[in-house]
Amino acid sequence: MTTGRDHAAQKVRRADARLNRERLVAAAHEVFTEAGPEASLNEIARRAGVGPGTLYRHFPNRKALLTAVLRDRVQALCEHAEKLRTTDSADSALTQWLRTFLAHARANHGMGSALMVNEPGTPDLDCHQLILNAAAGLLTRAQQHGTARSGLTADDLLRLITGIALSTARDQDAEPAHRLLALVLDAVYAVPRQSR
Repeated sequence: MTTGRDHAAQKVRRADARLNRERLVAAAHEVFTEAGPEASLNEIARRAGVGPGTLYRHFPNRKALLTAVLRDRVQALCEHAEKLRTTDSADSALTQWLRTFLAHARANHGMGSALMVNEPGTPDLDCHQLILNAAAGLLTRAQQHGTARSGLTADDLLRLITGIALSTARDQDAEPAHRLLALVLDAVYAVPRQSR
């Protein structure tokens, strides 16, 4: 029979476990950004202030941790798209989100291939579909307003921006990526972009 004290202790343990998981994901964000997807898991545990055993209780393998980090990043990217859809003009929203997506693609270019490793017990994550849905919503809105070219698809845009990210991945300076994005944006819009 569970007493009130036992119930309170269980709640504390669950809260501690949730906090440890949040710390691990936050530390993994930092370490993967600095050192790439092959970064030391021990360093992630150290920065989170937990032991390696705690890390492996929450994330049985590297792919599970990478998936958690990428899920957070993709969720933030998609939430940003939704916010832009409700607060900005159609073409400004699309432009701002494509800039954000380019930064995302440059920062996470090594994580996609690391997630291709098939390890048991790892949750699946369809990042591409989530991002494609976000891009499609913004592009469709811009097309309905008559600012974006009607024949363009969200998949076209993602391929173009991903291509820019891959071709400029080794550049420390983001300027070449921004120049290429400006050329793509000039092709995206059916009308001149003086006000964008």
